[in-house]
Amino acid sequence: MANAATILFEALSPMNLLLALLGVLGGTVIGALPGLSATMAIAVLVPFTFVMDPASGLIMLGAIYTGAIYGGAFAAILVNTPGTPSAIATTFDGYPMARRGDGDLAVTLATIASVFGGLVGAILLITLAPGLATLALAFQSTEYFWLAILGLTLIATLSQGNLVKGLMGGMFGLFLSMIGVAVIGGDMRFTGGMPSMLGGIDIIAALIGLYCIPVLIGMVATPGQHLDPGEARGFRLFEAIGISVKNWFNLIRSSLIGTLVGILPGAGGSIASLIAYSEARRASKNTANFGKGEPGGLLATESANNATVGGGFIPTLVLGIPGTPPDAVIMGALMVQGIRVGPSLFQSGDGTVYVFMTGLVIATLLMLPVGLIIGRYAFRFITNVPKAMLVPLIAFMTVIGSFAIHANPHDVLVMVVLGLVGWAAGLAGFGASPIVLGLVLGQIAEQGFMRAWMIGGARGDFMGQLLLNRPISWAIVALILLTMMLPLLRGRTARRLVAQDLARDGIAAATRVDRAGLAGSVVFLGLAVVMLMQARGLSPMAAAFPYAIGGALAGLSVLQILRSLRGHGGINAEGAGADGTVRGLVLAATMLGWALVFPHLGLFVTSLAACIILMLTGQFGRLTARRLAVYLACLLAMVVGFYLTLDRVLNVPLPQALLF
Repeated sequence: MANAATILFEALSPMNLLLALLGVLGGTVIGALPGLSATMAIAVLVPFTFVMDPASGLIMLGAIYTGAIYGGAFAAILVNTPGTPSAIATTFDGYPMARRGDGDLAVTLATIASVFGGLVGAILLITLAPGLATLALAFQSTEYFWLAILGLTLIATLSQGNLVKGLMGGMFGLFLSMIGVAVIGGDMRFTGGMPSMLGGIDIIAALIGLYCIPVLIGMVATPGQHLDPGEARGFRLFEAIGISVKNWFNLIRSSLIGTLVGILPGAGGSIASLIAYSEARRASKNTANFGKGEPGGLLATESANNATVGGGFIPTLVLGIPGTPPDAVIMGALMVQGIRVGPSLFQSGDGTVYVFMTGLVIATLLMLPVGLIIGRYAFRFITNVPKAMLVPLIAFMTVIGSFAIHANPHDVLVMVVLGLVGWAAGLAGFGASPIVLGLVLGQIAEQGFMRAWMIGGARGDFMGQLLLNRPISWAIVALILLTMMLPLLRGRTARRLVAQDLARDGIAAATRVDRAGLAGSVVFLGLAVVMLMQARGLSPMAAAFPYAIGGALAGLSVLQILRSLRGHGGINAEGAGADGTVRGLVLAATMLGWALVFPHLGLFVTSLAACIILMLTGQFGRLTARRLAVYLACLLAMVVGFYLTLDRVLNVPLPQALLF
């Protein structure tokens, strides 16, 4: 094996440093754009690495991956739309910080946390990879099921003021994950007879719609700025370093959580960031500030999801089991280069894998200057661009991002419809985060549940296989129960204190029916009934999970109906501001019409027309002829630029339409 000096010298060569810098820069930009994922970027660039030196090509791919995971924080902080699923929890405190004028501080904190977490994950990858990989082997299908349920309970308790509503949103997300061909059994489920739904709902399209559409409707509802620009305070680096130092234990704990969760194939950054956020909130003295712009929450999520990059490479390199889709693509690139992954990889004389891992450390360090510079100008751009231009820009990016995933107009329609569903759900107190997490974790939960069901059924002991026979499962189930009980106890204590204060002042506590929550619960109850009825026509293998989720959703819906009648509606911060103004309804109708028409009339013409309508919808006050001309010129340049990028650069096949 090559010695350490040779490995370091090769990793620090000018060419490898340049490739790492370009990879981080490109990955950060890609991760910040909804719909353009790290997997897509790596898959497109893999063929170019075949003509490079193996170590150089792999360094660039690793840098793109690292940068893309970090880049998801920009959209999460500035427009409340996670650029990647692992940045979902970043919206909890990042976006509230940006709204109050601390967006520059939030971006700097996210950068520091990402670098720290990435370094911890990469260093543990280099030093402890073989030993940590054995932990992944200890997790079987049962543990993956309970791990997915843990993710749902965490999001339900952290993102809402109502545990029951959060769990209902998670159950709805699990239902969405079951649409299409059953992962076990092969039955067609819940497609409504539409062939276009056989492939199921794309996670990225759903994520864009559920987060972005409600934000757009909220933006046009009021004439104020989207974000408070605050003072021009630059990077705020020393202020961010001071906050990070005060949260040093939070950073270390979250990074270790991210690494450990990252080594579990399929778990990924979304679960890691939620667990880290939950632990940070539990241990903090400022628990009440979480969800309102608490820096500790942002540090926890960003350090955890970036630590999963190094953690995810551990089973990939040591066991040949890719933890995430980007890991699978990079593993394929390794194999094409003649590098066989597995336990013997670290005993071979080839030092390429160590050069790659050292390059991952270098790429993580390069995120600091790249992220600070991009973040500073990105925040200023978002705060200074008028709504009349910002609304069509974000809307166009949602359409382009959804379409570019599979070059399928159906994904755009799904994105818009789910966005409108998320907006309506937000008005009733059901946030987007539980729904998205249910969709993200759905297949993991169903596969784990069904494997435990089959193994337990063969042994005649299903509950034993699912719960009793696995010590690791005991720990996860205990954590789930603890996660659910603490918010209930805190909520009961808070209500008792309020009641005591009212009684002391001689004021009778008023009970107001949560009408919106009641209506939403009735809709969910109807969905549960439909789910259970349609499951009767499926094979036992395909029906087991729908029966379980449908029954759980029905029970939760009945419980929430009773709670809504008693006035326990909860507070949904995610739906705040997304009211039903005329402008909001015009935006919703424009987006829906755009998604329906562009496959037939053409992307260019319909996008230009829709952007003009959205520009007028986002314009408050008098619009002069000069400003209108400037806006129209900018819209034309934007549409032309994105259209040519799709058609000529990315070679995305556009739909055959009457126009262009």
